[in-house]
Amino acid sequence: MKIDGVHHRTIWVADDGWSVEIFDQTRLPHELTVARLATLEDAANAISDMQVRGAPLIGATAAYGICLALRVDASDAAIDRAYDRLLATRPTAINLRWALDEMRAALRNIAREDRLAAAYARAAQICDDDVEICAAIGRHGLEILRRLAADKPKGEPVNVLTHCNAGWLATIDWGTATAPIYMAHNEGIPVHVWVDETRPRNQGAAITAYELGHHGVPHTVIADNVGGHLMQQGMVDMCITGTDRTTASGDVANKIGTYLKALAARDNDVPFYVALPSTTIDWTVSDGLVEVPIEQRSGDEVARISGRTAAGDIETVQLIPDGSPVANYAFDVTPARLVTGLITERGVAEASAEGLLDLFPERAEDKTP
Repeated sequence: MKIDGVHHRTIWVADDGWSVEIFDQTRLPHELTVARLATLEDAANAISDMQVRGAPLIGATAAYGICLALRVDASDAAIDRAYDRLLATRPTAINLRWALDEMRAALRNIAREDRLAAAYARAAQICDDDVEICAAIGRHGLEILRRLAADKPKGEPVNVLTHCNAGWLATIDWGTATAPIYMAHNEGIPVHVWVDETRPRNQGAAITAYELGHHGVPHTVIADNVGGHLMQQGMVDMCITGTDRTTASGDVANKIGTYLKALAARDNDVPFYVALPSTTIDWTVSDGLVEVPIEQRSGDEVARISGRTAAGDIETVQLIPDGSPVANYAFDVTPARLVTGLITERGVAEASAEGLLDLFPERAEDKTP
């Protein structure tokens, strides 16, 4: 995707040929800053501190974290230590574990002296594959937007509501939930995006709005609780979100607040779609409410907020009274019954075990009975 006309990916190997560079997303939307990752700890901290975020990008960063670890020690034990360190950074997004499993499998049965080159090659392939997967998600979702546009009065935009950031800054390129939006915009279909601010880290207001704006997609930032009102007033044609983990039965774990949007959509007959790469499906889990771990993050994310002052400085201020306890649940689970469809790289599936297996029949043996 583009920032002011210049194409970018979210992660890449630096000019030195071995260190890894990312956009520091904690600095957005006020500063576009490149951060360099040179060690395993740099990669782990980038994930846990949310310099990178979004399930596919977390996985890609972890893959490169293995590469950086191998520069110091390419033994089996070192690979296992790096695996464990990176796996502990974020518990909910399944792409993290998937990418680490892919890296370990690619390295186990080759000579130690060949492992470093093989690791960089596999990490690069994970990134390239994610771009293709997201583009395919975009093409399948585009068909939905085309149908909605055909039912609108000429020139009136399709109004899409999103939650959190499932854009290209959450993946390698294109995004998941935003890929159909970008393709519709590029095709000339009028589209307008309602962007939930997504408290407490404001990924919608800070990141989704940033990338949509720099790509030229019309959008409006709203407070999280406005979505239901917009749906009641007929101002939303569809909702589309991403997901950090989808169960084999179609339950969706995504940024906190997604469940409330799905409830409002169901009450107002607004289609609610979830866009996801198959790498985000956890075929070993069936009941999202019981089996998906929900990350609880620091209360400081709720108690404080950062922004740019009139003087241009980035400042952090406290929002709540001294001494008030804070709970910060980072994700919730939307039951499959509230999901209109799952947009994958292979097509749009019904949010059910049967629907997913229709598109991915080879995974039948992985599904928990």
